[in-house]
Amino acid sequence: MVSMVARRGRQLQRYNRNQRQVVGCIPYRIKGGNMGSEDALEVLVISAQRKGKGMLFPKGGWESDESIEEAAIRESIEEAGVFGTLEGVLGKWCFKSKGNDAYYEGCMFPLLVKEQLDFWPEKNIRQRAWVSVSKAKEVCQYSWMKEALDLLVRRLESTYS
Repeated sequence: MVSMVARRGRQLQRYNRNQRQVVGCIPYRIKGGNMGSEDALEVLVISAQRKGKGMLFPKGGWESDESIEEAAIRESIEEAGVFGTLEGVLGKWCFKSKGNDAYYEGCMFPLLVKEQLDFWPEKNIRQRAWVSVSKAKEVCQYSWMKEALDLLVRRLESTYS
C-alpha cells in the first residue's frame, strides 16, 4: 500500500559526522526492452520544490526507522509517483547544499520503473518528465547526480552488451 502523505520533519533524520544522509533513485525505463539504440534509455526527472531551481532525481532524507532501500523507494513514490525494482547502489557522494552551507552525504540507486501512479503525495508541487540521458544531464542541477547517471549508463551498457 502506498502512503499518499509525504513524511515531514527531521526528528528521525540520520546524520553521519554532521552530514545529513540523503538517499535517492534514478528512475529509468528501456524502450523496446533493449539498449540497441542511443535513445532507448529514458530517465525520470522531477522539478525541484522551489520554482526555478531546475530538475533532479527523487531524493530525500534517510530516516532512522527505515532501511536505506526503503528510504529510496519511499522518496521515488513521494516525489515522482513511481515504483519498481530497486537495483544495487550506484555510490555515495558528499556535496554542499545549494540553499545553505550544510553538507550532505548522498546515496543513489537505480530504479527500474514498473508502475507510474496518477496520484502521488507531491503531485501538486512537482512536475515529472521522462527524458533522454543527454537531456537529463542538461537539466539536472546536481553534478553528483549526473555522475550517478553516468555510472548507471555504464552499468546498463555492460549488462546489455
